[in-house]
Amino acid sequence: MRQTLLTGLLLACAPFAATASCVEGAVFNDANGNGVHDAGEKPLSGIKVSDGEHIVVTGNDGRYQLPASAQLNIFVIKPAGYGAAVRSDGLPDIWRPSAGEGSAAQCRPFALVPQPDAPSTFQTLVMADSQTSNALDVSYFERDIIAPLRGKHQARLGMTLGDITNDDPSLYPALTKAVTSLGVPWLHVPGNHDMDIGAQSDATSLASYHRYLGPDTYAWEEPSMVFIGMDDIIAQPGQKPAYVGGLREDQFAFLERYLPTIAKDKLVVLGFHIPLFDHVYRAEDRARLFALLEKVEHPLILSGHTHNQSQKFWAAEQGWKGARPLHEYNVGAACGAFWSGVKDAQGIPDTTMADGTPNGYGLLNVQPQGRYSVEYRVARAAPDQQIALHAPKVLRQGAYPAWGVYANVFMGYDGLPVEFRVDGGEWEPMKQVRQPDPRLLMENIADDMANNLRGYDRSPEAVPSTHLWRAALPTKLAEGEHTVEVRTTLNGRQFSTQTRYRLQSAMP
Repeated sequence: MRQTLLTGLLLACAPFAATASCVEGAVFNDANGNGVHDAGEKPLSGIKVSDGEHIVVTGNDGRYQLPASAQLNIFVIKPAGYGAAVRSDGLPDIWRPSAGEGSAAQCRPFALVPQPDAPSTFQTLVMADSQTSNALDVSYFERDIIAPLRGKHQARLGMTLGDITNDDPSLYPALTKAVTSLGVPWLHVPGNHDMDIGAQSDATSLASYHRYLGPDTYAWEEPSMVFIGMDDIIAQPGQKPAYVGGLREDQFAFLERYLPTIAKDKLVVLGFHIPLFDHVYRAEDRARLFALLEKVEHPLILSGHTHNQSQKFWAAEQGWKGARPLHEYNVGAACGAFWSGVKDAQGIPDTTMADGTPNGYGLLNVQPQGRYSVEYRVARAAPDQQIALHAPKVLRQGAYPAWGVYANVFMGYDGLPVEFRVDGGEWEPMKQVRQPDPRLLMENIADDMANNLRGYDRSPEAVPSTHLWRAALPTKLAEGEHTVEVRTTLNGRQFSTQTRYRLQSAMP
C-alpha cells in the first residue's frame, strides 16, 4: 500500500508524458511560462477541451479524454485568468492535430500560464481580409496596417476574420510574423480564399489553414468576454456557387454544448468570415443559429468578406427573436479594395472600398456585464478620422439648391443622426441616402479618362453605401467662400470635419 501511494505521488509530480493520440492528454499550470511541463508544475482540473464537436473537462489529474471522431484538431478552451503558451511562430499554443495525424511531440500537454491580473475591461484588434496575393501585398499590409500599430496600441488580443491570404497558403508564415509582432495573442478565422485550391471536399478544403493556423472552430475566454471563432464556409467543389455560407452539424453540436456553459453576464462574440446577411448564407442555418443565440444575453457577431463596412441590427422582421436586436459588425477590409488604386508617396495603393470606406481595422472595446463598443480606424490616419466629405468647389450664387455636400460616416448605421451647418449657423439634419460615394465616383471617372493605367489595379466601381448622408448646400448667401461643418456622435463621442465651397455671381 505504501509503495503504491509513493508511486502515485511521484507520477503526480512528474511531467506529463506525451501520447501519440491527442484525443487523450493533459492540461497543466505553466507557472514559469516556458510552455514546458516542468517538475512540480501542477495539473489543472475543470479545463474544457474540445475537438470542435464534443467538449470534455479535465479531471483532478489534469487529464482529458475525448471520444474518437472524424474531427481534425483538438483544442483547449483557454479559460479566463490564464494565458496560452506561445508557439514558435508566435501564435497561441491552443491546438493539436487529432488522433492519427499527430506525433507524440505534437500531442504534448497544453500549458496555461496564470494571469491573475487579467482585466475585465480591455480592447481587441479586429481585422478582416488582409487578402495578400504575393510578397508585395504582404509588404503593403505590414507598412499600411501593422507598422503604425506596433508599440502604439492598447489591445490585449487580436483576430483576423478570414481571407488571410488570397489563395496562397505559402504566405501564412509572413502574415503570422506580422500580426504577432504586435505582441498580443492572435486568433484567426478561415475565409473562402483560405480554402485549398483543388480540394475535393469541404472536409479537406482547409488542410493548409489547419496546418499553419489551427482549428476552424474554437473558443477563447476572457474575464468579461468569450470569443468563438468558426468557419462558416461550406465548400462545394465542382459546383456553382463553389461555396455557400453556413455551419456544419459538428459546429452546431459544439455551440449547443458550449453556449449553456458561459456565464450570462459575459459578452459572447462569434467571429465569422461570411456575414449572416450575405446572399449565399443558408437561411435555415441562420435561423438555427439565431435560435441558439436568442438564449444568450449579450451576443455580438463580427464578420468580414464584403470589402465594404456596415453595421446591421437583426430584428424580428428578419427572423431574430431575441430580447434586443442582434448586432453584426461587418468589418472593413484591411486590404480595402484588394490593394488597388493609385499609390501614394509611400508607394501604398489608395485601396478605398466600393462603399467609400478607406481600408483599415476595427476595435472591440469590452467592459463587464456584456457592455461593449466597436470603432473603426483608417490605416495610417488619426483616430478622429471618421467622416469623409465631398462637396462642389463652386456654385452660382442664387442658383436652385440642387447640389449637396455628402458625408460618408464610416461607422454609420441606419438611424444615426448626422448634422451640418454653414458658416457657424444653426445645425440641421442631413438625410441618409443609398448612393455611391462621389469621392470614389471621381476616381472611377479619372480611371476611365486616363490614357494610361493610373495604378496596377483600378479602384473598384462605386456602389451604394449604407453609411452616406447628404444635405443641399445653400446658394443665397454672400458671394465668396463658405465653410461647411458636419458632425455626428459615435459611442458617446462627437466627431466633426469640415470643407469649403465658393459662391460666384454669374450672368446668363
